[in-house]
Amino acid sequence: MEVKNKHVVIKHHVEDAPKECDFEIKISDFALSVDPGSDDIIVKNLCISVDPYQISRMKRHSSSHGTITAVEPITPGQAINGPAIGKVVASGHAKFHKDDVVWGIFNWAEYSLVKERNIIKKIESFEFPLSYHLGVLGFNGLTAYAGFFELCKPLKGEKIFVSAASGATGNIVGQYAKLLGCYVVGCAGSQKKVTLLKEKLGFDDAFNYKEEKDLNLTLKSYFPDGIDVYFDNVGGEMLDAAIANMKAFGRVSICGVISEYIDTGKRCSPNMLDVVYKRINIRGFLAPDFMNVFEEFYEKTSDYLRTGKLKVIEDASTSMESIPSAFVGLFKGDNIGKKIINLA
Repeated sequence: MEVKNKHVVIKHHVEDAPKECDFEIKISDFALSVDPGSDDIIVKNLCISVDPYQISRMKRHSSSHGTITAVEPITPGQAINGPAIGKVVASGHAKFHKDDVVWGIFNWAEYSLVKERNIIKKIESFEFPLSYHLGVLGFNGLTAYAGFFELCKPLKGEKIFVSAASGATGNIVGQYAKLLGCYVVGCAGSQKKVTLLKEKLGFDDAFNYKEEKDLNLTLKSYFPDGIDVYFDNVGGEMLDAAIANMKAFGRVSICGVISEYIDTGKRCSPNMLDVVYKRINIRGFLAPDFMNVFEEFYEKTSDYLRTGKLKVIEDASTSMESIPSAFVGLFKGDNIGKKIINLA
């Protein structure tokens, strides 16, 4: 049996801020059968994650990042892949069966032909919405958990600063920090997001970075005694200002640099004397580096969700056709929380 399969591609390499016209929805014939005993698995996507890091893969020189899976180049015309939740339609692999629900790296498409290595986890508990496995219980949650607890080793009462704090990862970091008993300040790009951070997510304070003329002075006003931990999602001048306001032995965890993805002129140049003489520990990382703590993270976060201690912020769209505008919107600050495309 064959179906018509929609999938999203880039028309050409995307060097600057992405535009909807950079993308195309293609339709191709797709067979819904596999050879028994093969490693082939056909998945019908139920929801797709849309993430800023994908822009690095779309650049002409994306291969300069090396062989890191997260930034593996995307060729124009090639189906884009990324985290998604799907239902198995057909399987030649003994481990997976029809109607299994799985989380993995699948195409931005209605249907994907994948291998076992593309599947991260079979979802066997439906206690939470499926979309949570792409956000708070997926790579965003793991990024927040590992970057904060494993790398920064926070202590109760410490002063924490989170950039892009209303985003998919930042909002979780801030909530983890509050649950630990820290003082938490976040920054975001609108008053609406600032209000959400303070009134719904329990941040001690927050500010709209777009309204601040001097980020160094702004951070000094919120952290007069200095910052213990900075969780960085944006890079650029925000990282410069945070380094200038760190305490001795401060820790900086960097999981993204959204301000630099589309404008290399905004790359940061922190004062390295501060880094040396304050003995600041700066670490960049990727979520897959910490799959060894995934079960620990999943169990603790699930408990927080069950008890209502952790709030989930999602921004959902529907249909394949909405993916280009959803992706472009990430770089305009349109989303609040985790951006999800629900297909079923």
